[in-house]
Amino acid sequence: MSLDDLHLTLRNLTLDDYPQLESLMDAVYHDIGGAWSRHTIERLIGDFPDGQVAIEDDGRLVGIALTVRVDYDEFTNPHKYDDLIGKREVILDNAEGDAMYGLDVLIHPDYRGYRLGRRLYDARKELCRSLNLRAILAGGRIPQYHQHAEELSPTQYIDQVARKEIHDPILSFQLANDFQVKRLLRDYLPEDEKSQGYATLLEWNNFLYEPAELVLDTRKTQVRVGAVQWQMREFDSVEAVLQQVEYFVDALADYQSDFAVFPELFNAPLMGLQDRAAQQDQLAAIRFLASFTERFKTELSRMAVTCNINIIAGSMIEVGEDDRLYNVSYLCHRDGTLERQAKLHITPQERRDWVIEGGDDLQVFDTDAGRIGILICYDVEFPELSRLQAEQDMDILFVPFWTDTKNGYLRVRHCAQARAIENECYVVLCGSVGNVPSIENMEIQYAQSSVFSPSDFAFPHDAVLSETTPNTEMIMFSDLDLTRLTVVRNEGSVTNLKDRRKDLFDLRWRDWSWKSGGRPSGADLDEG
Repeated sequence: MSLDDLHLTLRNLTLDDYPQLESLMDAVYHDIGGAWSRHTIERLIGDFPDGQVAIEDDGRLVGIALTVRVDYDEFTNPHKYDDLIGKREVILDNAEGDAMYGLDVLIHPDYRGYRLGRRLYDARKELCRSLNLRAILAGGRIPQYHQHAEELSPTQYIDQVARKEIHDPILSFQLANDFQVKRLLRDYLPEDEKSQGYATLLEWNNFLYEPAELVLDTRKTQVRVGAVQWQMREFDSVEAVLQQVEYFVDALADYQSDFAVFPELFNAPLMGLQDRAAQQDQLAAIRFLASFTERFKTELSRMAVTCNINIIAGSMIEVGEDDRLYNVSYLCHRDGTLERQAKLHITPQERRDWVIEGGDDLQVFDTDAGRIGILICYDVEFPELSRLQAEQDMDILFVPFWTDTKNGYLRVRHCAQARAIENECYVVLCGSVGNVPSIENMEIQYAQSSVFSPSDFAFPHDAVLSETTPNTEMIMFSDLDLTRLTVVRNEGSVTNLKDRRKDLFDLRWRDWSWKSGGRPSGADLDEG
């Protein structure tokens, strides 16, 4: 399967999905009866539509999770699968239940390895929280038990799986997703010969559960950002750089980060694959670096999908359709889509040594963890850009940067902090460190990556949420509360965005379509 064609969508299941669902269940559950009937699925969707979750790839059903509501006290006691089933194979959903019960999670065999099951589990957890339910319960098969039944009791088998001495495809996955084994269930599904009728009763506890309240707002409000303060070093291959990148992406994903952020031109050390003499031709060296960009885009997009994390891929050199060079940041969504933001303002060194050109478009991107903008290094020193993004309801501004000296770094830092205050948003600053005298233009780097907030009572007194140790390779985490932005924008001590004197001044983005054959609008001509 080509990652270029992958476009994943998480949504609720509909009855129109039944033909694909039937085929998928028949293939996966061929040993225990295959698919539920159309009548069963229709009733399940009708009774609890939010609990039936699907993942599709351009219309193809590739994953499902079926869920019902139950009484927690009843189903934390010993029970059988048949206790969930009524007459005519109707799955019994209790609309007054205080817990969810996971029935089935299925992933199409062609899509295994992308960790889609984790997305379905995460969707269940979010729904559990949003409905203010007490827990998620599940009766889990142990399909590898028959291979060990002669020497291990079910309890011993479960214990060895928990210690990772044995891998069970279902139980190991559930334990990795924060479920706890509460008890052993006997004769849970008698026809399940591989599990010999046994199952585990698993529970994921909703620690945000409030018995006396209902949670009505399902919008994601807590966002975790992970930034990599990347050390520039010599690499002997492209594979070595990508291995280091994947190490960090995987580490950030393990801490449930919504974003992984890399610095500007983080793969620049690949210019060192040429000898020092070849590097003297700076234009040839930077074009050599650009030759790796397509591979990096493909690999980073794969990492975003498999690790279930949005990646701000620092920036890389891109050769445009006009054969000119651009410094471009890529947003690799965890659904497989890829978007770009070119650097707009080019530094004198970039123009002089590398003949890089500035882009013409400014974006605000919708993600599953807020609306974000990206400004590469020098761009953050131009306040008009972030103000235009703020007018499009930007929540988080990412600033991948590369500076050599401390005074250069401080220009970027102070401007980035100003952008957070004046636009009432979060700003994530991510840079590179290290000295590489063997590579031209990479002798020194200086960085202290940071996360800035608006300056008001709801935020730290110095408006700095997190920052790294200067000039040390490390990762940095910061949890961002998006609801605080809404509050400060409307009820803060000062309200910068609301209080602008639009009767005195205005800010507009020019239409540059004429550069590709059109003509500028009359307003643009007047401003020119």
